Amino acid sequence: MSVTILIIAVTVLVSYQGLNNRSFFEQLKHHPYTEHRGKEYHRLLSAGFLHGSWAHLGINMYVLYIFGDYVESRFLEDFGLMKGRMFYLLFYLVGILAGCLPTFFKHKDNGQFASIGASGAVSSVLFAFIFFRPWSMLYLFFAIPIPAIVFAVLYLGYSSYAGNSNKRSMIDHLGHFGGAVWGIIGIVGLMYYRVDEFVEALLNVPSLGIF
Repeated sequence: MSVTILIIAVTVLVSYQGLNNRSFFEQLKHHPYTEHRGKEYHRLLSAGFLHGSWAHLGINMYVLYIFGDYVESRFLEDFGLMKGRMFYLLFYLVGILAGCLPTFFKHKDNGQFASIGASGAVSSVLFAFIFFRPWSMLYLFFAIPIPAIVFAVLYLGYSSYAGNSNKRSMIDHLGHFGGAVWGIIGIVGLMYYRVDEFVEALLNVPSLGIF
């Protein structure tokens, strides 16, 4: 079984339990105030396996399945079976932490803020995919084709803007931003020797066939 499938299976099981057990849900969610005051830092990781609805879970796991399989294969290619799986799993888990830490520092004195979901880690995996294939076509809202590298720039810009906005939102944009940034830093740190390939691919703009 691939690590990606294992992550999806565990996430589905934990989310299922959370959706059917409110006490369990409350104990695992990312709640910066409780993490800071009560030293319950496990929430920074456990929240990444918890979702608020089946739709939320389904979208995150679908995106992880689509891009995670390819990214995992590149880890195995570069590091071998055991190290590749271990590095990929650590990359994903750090992606969860990277998604939670920005809001931890921003909201550690705010008892009203909480968030859940694998979006930070999924963003990490997506940005690792973009590192390998910057001109692949992604589909915004599952319908609008957009080059991956262009999507990355727009995603980072919007997530940063929305995350620092004073407007209330049900979406943890800072979590998306933190996960995406880790996706860049993590993959470059692990596979620094492939940066030249990324730059070469980036400069070799293909005919995208949009017009």
